[in-house]
Amino acid sequence: MHLRGIPRRRAALVLAAALVLGGTAWGLAAGDGSPVTAHQQRIQVVDGPGDDQKVTLDTTFFPPAGGGKAPAIMLAHGFGGSKDGVRAEAEELARAGYAVLTWSARGFGRSTGEIALNSPDYEVKDTRQLIDWLARRPEVRLDRPGDPRVGIAGESYGGAIALLTAGHDPRVDAIAPQITWHDLADALFPQATGADPEHGTLKKLWAGIFFTAGGEGDTACGRFRPELCRMYQQIAVTGRPTAEAVATLRRSSPAAVAGRIKAPALLVQGQADSLFPLDHADANARAIAAAGTPVSVVWFQGGHDGGEPETERIRGLVTGWFDRWLRGTGDATPGFTVTRPGGIDSGSGEVVVHTAETASYPGLSARPRTVALTGREQTVFHPAGGVPASISALPGLGALGNLGQLGGGGIPGAPALDMPGQSARFDSAPLGAPLRLTGAAKVRVKVDRPATLFAKLYDVAPGDRAAPARLIAAPVRVEKPGEIDVTLPAMDYEFDRGHRLRLVLATTDMGYATAPEPAAYRVSVVSGLAVPTVPALDSAPPTLPWWVWGLPAAALAAALAIVFARPRRRTAPDPELAGVPLEITGLTKAYADGYRAVDDLSFRVEKGQVLGLLGPNGAGKTTTLRMLMGLIHPDAGEIRIFGHAVAPGAPVLARLGSFVEGPGFLPHLSGRDNLDLYWRATGRPPGEAHLEEALAIADLGAALDRPVRTYSQGMRQRLAIAQAMLGLPDLLVLDEPANGLDPPQIREMRDVLVRYAAAGRTVIVSSHLLAEVEQTCTHVVVMSRGRWVAAGPVAEIVGSQRRLEDAFLELIEEAASDNSV
Repeated sequence: MHLRGIPRRRAALVLAAALVLGGTAWGLAAGDGSPVTAHQQRIQVVDGPGDDQKVTLDTTFFPPAGGGKAPAIMLAHGFGGSKDGVRAEAEELARAGYAVLTWSARGFGRSTGEIALNSPDYEVKDTRQLIDWLARRPEVRLDRPGDPRVGIAGESYGGAIALLTAGHDPRVDAIAPQITWHDLADALFPQATGADPEHGTLKKLWAGIFFTAGGEGDTACGRFRPELCRMYQQIAVTGRPTAEAVATLRRSSPAAVAGRIKAPALLVQGQADSLFPLDHADANARAIAAAGTPVSVVWFQGGHDGGEPETERIRGLVTGWFDRWLRGTGDATPGFTVTRPGGIDSGSGEVVVHTAETASYPGLSARPRTVALTGREQTVFHPAGGVPASISALPGLGALGNLGQLGGGGIPGAPALDMPGQSARFDSAPLGAPLRLTGAAKVRVKVDRPATLFAKLYDVAPGDRAAPARLIAAPVRVEKPGEIDVTLPAMDYEFDRGHRLRLVLATTDMGYATAPEPAAYRVSVVSGLAVPTVPALDSAPPTLPWWVWGLPAAALAAALAIVFARPRRRTAPDPELAGVPLEITGLTKAYADGYRAVDDLSFRVEKGQVLGLLGPNGAGKTTTLRMLMGLIHPDAGEIRIFGHAVAPGAPVLARLGSFVEGPGFLPHLSGRDNLDLYWRATGRPPGEAHLEEALAIADLGAALDRPVRTYSQGMRQRLAIAQAMLGLPDLLVLDEPANGLDPPQIREMRDVLVRYAAAGRTVIVSSHLLAEVEQTCTHVVVMSRGRWVAAGPVAEIVGSQRRLEDAFLELIEEAASDNSV
């Protein structure tokens, strides 16, 4: 083994230090940070209208990792889940110094009782008694006897219990509900009113999922309380809510208590959510703020329909919120934050998002701009039985709307989602400049008879290529002939210059129950489309390079002077490297504080190798891979793939497949549909996908046609590798693919990679685990603190480990008198 640039003996000592010292750091990383203690507790509570029922809640308590007294955080799970689903987040918060309590809600997991949909008589009483329990824990900081300093966070069902508990219990000091409802009656029966609830339109698919996902039980509704089961079954038959159902669901809604919430609220809502759209967070924000309570609103790219979950970023926001309001140490949070898709990474194939912020939440109708619509009066038909139906608000489908921002006007080749003869269309003129819609657009329409219509907005690119701006429809109940104001689904979406806005009013939607009788309606528009805008959001840093937006002449001249003063890099292909998958020479990346994440790194990978990029956390592995994929620019050095220099968007990157920092899929779609959607989003011809070859290597079997939400972590990782393999790239790059996998899953992953390389292709795997590299890879490059330490066949590196470890003590002795190492 040749250790470039270092005498052989000293190189052995350096490698020994990297392996021995790195082994300690790697061991901690493999354990996911410092140890966290978890105490399993069975807590009995009383509830019911007269405290006449006893329920045992299965809980886990995590004391703060640093010891002492600390604020407490209660983490609630989503519908159909249990406390186990929030364990990872609980451990993170415990490491951050919080006391954390997780629990399985009544009727879920190993808790007893029946589901009452967050009723004040049941689930809210449960959480209030859990707060009593926290007040007795010696690890929990108290504001006064019986009053712990406590925050509550949760998603969906768990988010609603955070809001409801804060509305019923003034001891709650901060909340961070996510993707949850304001009025559950309105969510499941949009436009239901207390005076005439039959006006509501049943969201039949989501309601069916909601009421049939209540865990195991002896009835069709699982572990729901019997009166709720009967209520749903009646509604499912008639398609219309009753006054009793509306009243019951509203009582289990933040709408009933939001005006008296005094706990500062971080409201996180998804843009890919046809169950609880953005207007639910808006209603919660307005009601809570009206009481003088601090509120911050976040719109992100995920939701109940899938999309980009942005898990790490959202968790950071939640922790920061609690740091501020429970500890008084966090930074101020913007009043409104929205994430926007910035395209697809040419290297990883993943959707890139960036954030835009304003100091205050603008609501859904800020600074409206009127866009004229054209179109004659149109006759539309409702078929008998409502079949066939148009498609928009299907569980899991709404996330496809996120891709509309990636290709300039929607998914290439997206099929029409509206049945012929069942929808009226009204278009704007082509836009003279880009238009960013942030909020809920409004329009006034005229309908000649009572009807239920479904309003949605399309983005029409030149050539009449139309795609939904968001795959969500707003049901419109027309009670009598005449004019009616229509509010479209809220969204954040940019229409490009030259594109048209299209208003569609359909008579059917597959996600909703409609009348069985056939009918015909005459529909026309009587106003322009009022498009809300928030110009302050546009001041956020753009995703395009800074030079696209122009610079003053003096600054541009200075920048050009700097560029031309640097040695120019070779850009022409190097024919001598045409058969070499990867050559890295002198690669360097430093940050503004002077820290060098990668420092003069050089190595070469040959065809057919499975190369492990080995080093502890912080060694520079991920930064190296990001430069390899063209995602960030090196400060010095060069990367060549098959002889071509790497740069953002370089054509040679089509020969590279990769995934970084974990897979992301639409949970309600099958594995096969997720892969098909991903490939369509790249815009490349279907015949180039080589889908069957990639699937054969991944070996998912029959699971490929099951929803991804049913997959284990190992199956998700293998699906992610299959996605990276689409097109059978000659170079496959995977960042920590074994993260979160158990030993059998790691063995499966290893077999996949070996099979892929056996066909003459090349695989690069980054890892902090020496044993994993030893068993998976043929060759290895060892990195430490951004620098190259050693490279060679795995057998040579590992075989010399004992000798190197013996030499470690000698290295320490030399270091005392020789500072060159």
